[in-house]
Amino acid sequence: MLLHPTSLPSGRLGPEAYAWVDWLAAAGQTWWQMLPLSPPDKHGSPYKSDSAFAASPTLLADPDAPVGDNERRLFREKAADWIEDWIAFAGEAALDDQVRFDREWAALRRYAADRGVRLIGDVPIYVAPDSADERAHPELFKPGFVAGVPPDAFTADGQLWGNPVYDWPAARRQGYAWWIARLRRIFELFDLVRIDHFRAFTAYWAVPEDSPVASAGSWKRGPGAAPLVAARAALGSLPVIAEDLGVITPPVTAMRKSLGLPGMAVLQFGFTPSERHTQHVPAYHVENQVVYTGTHDNDTIRGWYDGLPAASLALVEEALTSYGISEPDPEWAMIRLAHASPARLAVVQLQDVLGLGNEGRMNQPGTAGGWGWKLDSLPGLDLAERLRAATAAAGRTA
Repeated sequence: MLLHPTSLPSGRLGPEAYAWVDWLAAAGQTWWQMLPLSPPDKHGSPYKSDSAFAASPTLLADPDAPVGDNERRLFREKAADWIEDWIAFAGEAALDDQVRFDREWAALRRYAADRGVRLIGDVPIYVAPDSADERAHPELFKPGFVAGVPPDAFTADGQLWGNPVYDWPAARRQGYAWWIARLRRIFELFDLVRIDHFRAFTAYWAVPEDSPVASAGSWKRGPGAAPLVAARAALGSLPVIAEDLGVITPPVTAMRKSLGLPGMAVLQFGFTPSERHTQHVPAYHVENQVVYTGTHDNDTIRGWYDGLPAASLALVEEALTSYGISEPDPEWAMIRLAHASPARLAVVQLQDVLGLGNEGRMNQPGTAGGWGWKLDSLPGLDLAERLRAATAAAGRTA
């Protein structure tokens, strides 16, 4: 299940987060995926954070909990490769917030593990402009350019993200130490992590910093697998999902396969009449893959389905028929289709279990605002039982 903690009614790691874990266990679900836990920007996006390492203090269930000197000392030792940079950026009180977060997070993670629920995190490929990371390591970033993507299914002019892009030769000269530290931190928190915009390791879209649109950019060569190979040498195995969406070329696929990492398939991208041979088409799903009904950047299934043209609807019906799926609700039909995929892991957004339309969308790519869908209350056990039944029918329960 995909649900960011900020979408819980309280938006915090308190009783509702524990109740959500209980709901997942009752529903037969074994993975909870979320978005980055780092401090969000003013629009609520955690993909443009002031830190690639720190957790957002707004997630704390008890932001005033006392912190002891020994806890501070131990945390400074454990997080020596990033915490001083964050304190310099956010102030001395930021240390206590990170100690509190690690304390609360460890308790929630233990609770989830005891109920058979593991956690999936998310690593944005870039950091925010003027972030703690850019201030502390300006030599790792390339002046004159910002990040984005070319025109795509979401936007006619591309997406102008505005993040600083990496000076990869400089990172190589440092042995990719910053990337190793970043992955070490995320592996401390999660059982599995998704690296967002994975294709940028092969080639990234660099936009002149004074351009008003992303379409003025161009592809620049990335470092390839080298940062991840260095991380594997330093940290051991890489429990990583490669977010291989967007313009995916053979070198991107070859790099992912060379590392043995699963890619992604998004069902909503699998029914475009002009694109019948992509990894999203159900007939082309493979085991070493994670299939999603939709991601945080997609519309809900209900919102998507209601806007489909006739040709795409015909392809949806063809796929459902081929798998013997008959459901009156399109969102549940697509949930069952995701579960029927040969992909090793199937991920469903809670909004789709709830049958929400456009009002449940988490994000609209290419726009500055619009982040922050939130539950009014946790779903009931009737939906947990329905999801467990669908999961069991596909042979996916633990």
